[in-house]
Amino acid sequence: MAPIRVTEYNFEQRHQLRMVMISKEIESIAFKKQQITKEFEKGDEIEVASQEYGFIGSYYKATIVSSTGANHYRVNYKTLLTADKSAPLEEIVTAAEVRPVPPDQHEIISENNFRLYDMVDVYANDGWWFGFISGKAGQEYYVYFPTTGDNIAYPSHVLRFHQEWSNGKWILISRNS
Repeated sequence: MAPIRVTEYNFEQRHQLRMVMISKEIESIAFKKQQITKEFEKGDEIEVASQEYGFIGSYYKATIVSSTGANHYRVNYKTLLTADKSAPLEEIVTAAEVRPVPPDQHEIISENNFRLYDMVDVYANDGWWFGFISGKAGQEYYVYFPTTGDNIAYPSHVLRFHQEWSNGKWILISRNS
């Protein structure tokens, strides 16, 4: 009879396995369309989930300009500009790309409130990008973005816990311990 081999995972192996598992979960969330559970009206403040390659997993603040028929809206972005940078970008998006602006989290976020593997959004490049905490160095948190493969350090003031709009309410999915 052959001896039984016991494999002991070290921290680095467990960390890599955990990163793969969370990455798959984030990708499944980022690539799915929002549930259409709310009708928006002209002037409503919203976030648009980009479905464009290289931008999947990012959310941009916008205002509803008008409804343009079944399940489509004309939106005016707060931070994205036209190609010539002369005016805010305006485009038509599907209702499945639109969600309300998540509630403010200042009262629940403190300097030490983020933990390894928390799902977070990072404000960078004019929008909120979905990732998870992969490490900490000094006062900065490393955030891994599964949809782009980047792992970048950020100060805590540009982070927020990730929330999903589901069945007409916000679900906080930050803790992944």
